[in-house]
Amino acid sequence: MPVMSDNWIIKMSKSEDMIKPFSENQVREGISFGVSSYGYDISLSDEFKIFDPSSVAELDPKKDSSSYFKDFKGSSVLIPPNSYILARTKEYFKIPRNILTICPGKSTYARNGVIVNVTPFEPEWEGFATISLSNTTPVPVRVYANEGIAQLIFLKADEECLTSYKDKKGKYQSQKEITLSKSDKSADK
Repeated sequence: MPVMSDNWIIKMSKSEDMIKPFSENQVREGISFGVSSYGYDISLSDEFKIFDPSSVAELDPKKDSSSYFKDFKGSSVLIPPNSYILARTKEYFKIPRNILTICPGKSTYARNGVIVNVTPFEPEWEGFATISLSNTTPVPVRVYANEGIAQLIFLKADEECLTSYKDKKGKYQSQKEITLSKSDKSADK
């Protein structure tokens, strides 16, 4: 599986709208985002869901957890100590059928105790990505909207898959907002 270069990322984003909005160059104001040599530094939108543990005995990914989060919109947000928030990318993605992505967090945030979790974007998945941002420190950590958060790396398969995310009607296909966990049962609603 070769890693795809900046040339390929630029071409695919211009001709196929793979990333929208798209920054052909690395934007270095604040925490950088945009095209890099072998990836794309994704950025955060200004929408967040802040986890509120005050009324939670446990989290269950098979049950509705929407009441455990407070919606927040702003140019930056604090992640509470030893907690996490959900966010979404500013960019909308359309992943080609022969591509899989991985997405590690940016070192600037890692050096401040923030762990970024983004699951792989499967072949033919599209949407705004929901991102989990965990604060591993005992003090609040600030993260910034409209700036970089993680680097998306595109891996090209040797052959096309039999069944893409779109083919199997994945439960997170075409998400437009921060999407909480869905069990297969709740995805049908």
